Amino acid sequence: MVIGKRCSRLALAAFIPLSTIPNPAFAQGGPKALPGPTEAQLAKLKVIYEDLHANPELSMQETRTAGIAAKWLKDQGFEVTEGVGGTGVVGLLRNGDGPTVLLRADMDGLPMKENTGLPYASTKKGTDPASGRETAIAHSCGHDLHVTWLMGATQILAANKEKWHGTVMAVFQPGEEIGEGAKAMVDDGMVKRFPKPVVTLGQHVLPFPAGQVRLASGPVLSRSDSMKVTLYGRGGHGSGPESTIDPVVMAAATVMRLQTIVSREVSMSDSAVISVGSMLAGSSANIIPDEAQLQLNVRTYDDGVRDKVLASIKRVIDGEAAISGAPKPPLLTMLGQFPLTVNDEEATAKVTEALKHRLGADTVRTASSANASEDFTVFARAWDVPSVFWFVGGTDPKLYAEAEKAGTLNELPSNHSPEYAPVLTPTLRTGVETMLAASGHWLAPGAADSQAR
Repeated sequence: MVIGKRCSRLALAAFIPLSTIPNPAFAQGGPKALPGPTEAQLAKLKVIYEDLHANPELSMQETRTAGIAAKWLKDQGFEVTEGVGGTGVVGLLRNGDGPTVLLRADMDGLPMKENTGLPYASTKKGTDPASGRETAIAHSCGHDLHVTWLMGATQILAANKEKWHGTVMAVFQPGEEIGEGAKAMVDDGMVKRFPKPVVTLGQHVLPFPAGQVRLASGPVLSRSDSMKVTLYGRGGHGSGPESTIDPVVMAAATVMRLQTIVSREVSMSDSAVISVGSMLAGSSANIIPDEAQLQLNVRTYDDGVRDKVLASIKRVIDGEAAISGAPKPPLLTMLGQFPLTVNDEEATAKVTEALKHRLGADTVRTASSANASEDFTVFARAWDVPSVFWFVGGTDPKLYAEAEKAGTLNELPSNHSPEYAPVLTPTLRTGVETMLAASGHWLAPGAADSQAR
């Protein structure tokens, strides 16, 4: 199969020794306030990454991952607070007078089966709290890499305290995938318990060429609202549907009707996405159940559009139930919610310049806004400080170029695909370098200017 061949090539690229591939993005030379990772450090980080990848944990259950992060920070001399908002970890490295900079990594995996073919692919299983069912677990969004990046950056910061001043706040956050982790940490008194940062910085791996970095000011990730809908019917024998009110048919009609909200009610100048990700009903082929459940997700960039879409969803759900003769109205329960991710203009300009100085101007590109969502900005909103969130490429550049030429970019594995796994060279190094470059603007001002000269 084409997917199998593609996965094999990705897996092969992931195992090429880190020291054998030249990386022109980091070959500029010149003084740096904070050195990049050595080959020995990258080799150690690779082992950590593979272990995290093979042992993912579901949202708000990241006990093992949090323990690894906490021990790492303690070994580097950080003041470590565990159990923040459940399994969250906050590490502080104080180094004289200067600003506090927050660096964040999310830790949770996804309730899905991995199909990368990697020797360290996850075979873990757990209980999904959303459904109560056993599920496979996989790091198919790249959070294992995010954790590894932050571990690498904190090690270098701790080993080079003579080259910067201020306080590093390393945050290993739970529950990003369900939109609960950042809020849980804030609700646990994070703002009062830890020093106020001047900026919050975060990053995410995405399926564009490894070695590239993309960012932009303004809205970069959409707002997200997830909900569960329970549709009520009247069950009975499959041979006598006339004596029932079939919630399966009701659910199917609802799913189809929901698709018309964006196509018929949202202006082409606006943007919205509605996805039904789960439909659960029944237990047997010859039993008509008495209820069905849908789980759906909405992505928007504008509060007015969001309100219109949510109202339309309720209208459609209630309408289909009424047309079907449902014995009672549907129950709509809101699940995870993500705020709009907006990059501060001034802070983004500073990070962009720092990244260009460190990685090379050709490496740093302008990001387009995406329909994905994040809860990273919850921290910045809680402290009322600027935030910058950027993206690091994780796809084999040669494979990407071939797909781009063939017009098949959409066929490349991407986040939340069972085939997705970033190549480690140069992605592992890039993510560590970007965290050092971005934080260095505030912690080691003037270093980028010195390097540029």
